[in-house]
Amino acid sequence: MITKVLLGSCLDEEKGPSAAMMSLAEEDADLFLMVGDNVYGDRDGPAYVNNQPDLDEVRESFADLAARPDFQKVRQSVPMMVAWDDHDYGVNDGGMEFPFRGLAERVHEVFWDLEAQDVGQWPGTYYARSFGPEGQRTQVIMLDTRYFRSALTPTDEWGVKGKERYLPAPSGSMQDMLGAAQWTWLENQLREPADIRLIASSIQIMPTVHGWEAWSQMPDERQRLFDLVERTEATGVVFLSGDRHTAFIYEEDGVLPYAAHELTASSLNVAFATESEEMDARQVGTGFPPENYGAVDIDWTGKTVTLSVKDNAGTTVRENVLAFSEIGIN
Repeated sequence: MITKVLLGSCLDEEKGPSAAMMSLAEEDADLFLMVGDNVYGDRDGPAYVNNQPDLDEVRESFADLAARPDFQKVRQSVPMMVAWDDHDYGVNDGGMEFPFRGLAERVHEVFWDLEAQDVGQWPGTYYARSFGPEGQRTQVIMLDTRYFRSALTPTDEWGVKGKERYLPAPSGSMQDMLGAAQWTWLENQLREPADIRLIASSIQIMPTVHGWEAWSQMPDERQRLFDLVERTEATGVVFLSGDRHTAFIYEEDGVLPYAAHELTASSLNVAFATESEEMDARQVGTGFPPENYGAVDIDWTGKTVTLSVKDNAGTTVRENVLAFSEIGIN
């Protein structure tokens, strides 16, 4: 039975020890989800520009990660599930156009010891696991938002607030986030019996206020995800994400058959600010840019799910407590 799941993203393997990693290693947790930018393997630019078809930099970055004492401590203290994002994929903001994505997948799956598991049997790095008995079952779904993703729509005003890098695609654009096989797989997963479903996406799902990578840049795909949850009658869905170098909590009525919720945890050791001015209409409180990690606490007796942001000392700095009834669980 799962009662505590930790969440983190954005770990620069070349920086010194991460206080956030050391703190989460001390948590009494059942699972740690590392949801992308687990290393920065594209620091010198995309491999296909720098003639690195062997992904030397990505490989070196993972070797550096493996040697870190803070990572070793976490790896030894709590079971992990992982997703990748652009910097451990091998190219900034990259998608299906990356010519070495097959090798990148191989590096990812070998490092995380996934190559002999089900995820190693198909293109892409998506997979799912279920934990606990009937009535207390938690399903964890790790999406791959890189391998199959089509190109985003470039901004018409570079750097302008709300349009920083990309614009929402017009309806009917035929852009794809997950690819046909992964979409079908996800539908099948959502039809599996579970009480609480944690869906991890390396990029944010719910907010629409910014112009960075997010599901909001593919509005049709974002709506497709919400519609899929409704069509499959999947209860207990909570979205988890990383990427943004700021932690956020979101809540919105009307997009699922019950209130939609998302916890974004970022970053483990790549903080760029101390305060955030960003405010999406769905946001619960202000963002938290200093080093952080997230926690999902499930109280099966009290029938609550608590979404928390913790600073690098392990102190809770943001929180949203959800009754089971708020996420469709009777």
